Amino acid sequence: MDAERPDVLAPQAADELRERLLAELRAARRRTDDLFARLRPAGYYVRAIRERHRLIFYLGHLEAFDWNLLGRDCLGRPSRHPKWERLFAFGIDPVGGGLPDDVAEDWPSIGAVREFVEELRHDLDRLLRDAEWSGWLEDGWALRMAIEHRAMHAETLAYLLHRLPLADKLPGPVPAVDDTEPPAPELVAIPAGRARLGRPRQAAPFAGWDNEYEAHTVDVPAFRIARHAVSNADWLEFVDAGGYDDATLWGEGDWAWRQRAGVTQPAFWRRGDDGAFRQRTMFGELPLPLAWPVWVSHAEASAFARWRGQRLPTEAEWHRAALGMPGGGERAYPWGDAPPVPGQHDNFGFARWDPAPIDACPRGESAFGVRGLVGNGWQWTSTVFAPFAGFAPLPFYRGYSADFFDGKHYVLKGASPVTDVRFLRRSFRNWFQPHYQHVFAAFRCATDA
Repeated sequence: MDAERPDVLAPQAADELRERLLAELRAARRRTDDLFARLRPAGYYVRAIRERHRLIFYLGHLEAFDWNLLGRDCLGRPSRHPKWERLFAFGIDPVGGGLPDDVAEDWPSIGAVREFVEELRHDLDRLLRDAEWSGWLEDGWALRMAIEHRAMHAETLAYLLHRLPLADKLPGPVPAVDDTEPPAPELVAIPAGRARLGRPRQAAPFAGWDNEYEAHTVDVPAFRIARHAVSNADWLEFVDAGGYDDATLWGEGDWAWRQRAGVTQPAFWRRGDDGAFRQRTMFGELPLPLAWPVWVSHAEASAFARWRGQRLPTEAEWHRAALGMPGGGERAYPWGDAPPVPGQHDNFGFARWDPAPIDACPRGESAFGVRGLVGNGWQWTSTVFAPFAGFAPLPFYRGYSADFFDGKHYVLKGASPVTDVRFLRRSFRNWFQPHYQHVFAAFRCATDA
């Protein structure tokens, strides 16, 4: 036992915690199993996004991660299949670095990977039920993180599934044509106040990822922020005004990326044969729904904000607008302290596969009247992903955050339609590089007061 760790739970409490977490693990498995079940066999070997592995990797990765963390590192059991456990921990490294360069034939068959998955899952379940818990299992931290790792990958699988050709996945629901008119852009004045970021290590030492610690407060000057996320209709104006062709709107590196990659529209849009834009949905496409939020990269969002004469909000401003109250103090969620309900407070927790109109969930409104802060798309901020003061890496996953403190990633807050409700906690931070177009990421603009 680490001398710096608090005493472990009493036996009865530990048993109750174990049963609850094992039930949560089974639920998380059902979610990812359902996503894989939506693939046709050929779809497992498609590289849906060039920066990501083929989907066959993720089929083996989730079980390999769980075994390596819980069975090997926490319970001290030897590797069962060292070669495959490494393969599905890291994938096939490209020769000389850079983007993945493997071919489909480099990977094992679906049947063989499924046998590997079932064997590891069976052995791990037996260990977690019967073995004496030790190390970072005693307080549930490592198991909780394994569950959350799987829930994160459910979202990754969802956006990879979204990018797959329709022929590589089974049919699914396509939303009805949505001709809702979006609300007019409007800025809400947020008075100066304090925002509390992070979570206190002393109060909840085994409940979060390393970048969520340590809790601290930030004095936030008065500012204004958009009541709603930027809509497809707003973005269409940007496109028609030549926003993608105006180098003055783009940062130097962003402009070079836009030219190199030939980016002229959001990755979720497609121009039809008639020249009109259409929205790619999870299982089909629609005439562009003008009231849906636009999902774009950080670079695109920043260019739009400059075009508007505005900017992206900081992480602290997002907290202030989402969780602050006019009279002081903060809420657990924008709508208050009630537990989040998918589809009611907003579009998260797999309430639906695709976006909803930006004003569809008034029950999720913050105390300042700002809507859609948690759900319908992650929210880009201008804050570079970096550690809070007092950061310490996870003892069982030391590179989880530290590998990305490189000045090249930006913080996102909120949630997307396929974000698990556990990530709606106020301290959770998401992050991506500025040129990554594929995540379900929306944004809103802000200005100084």
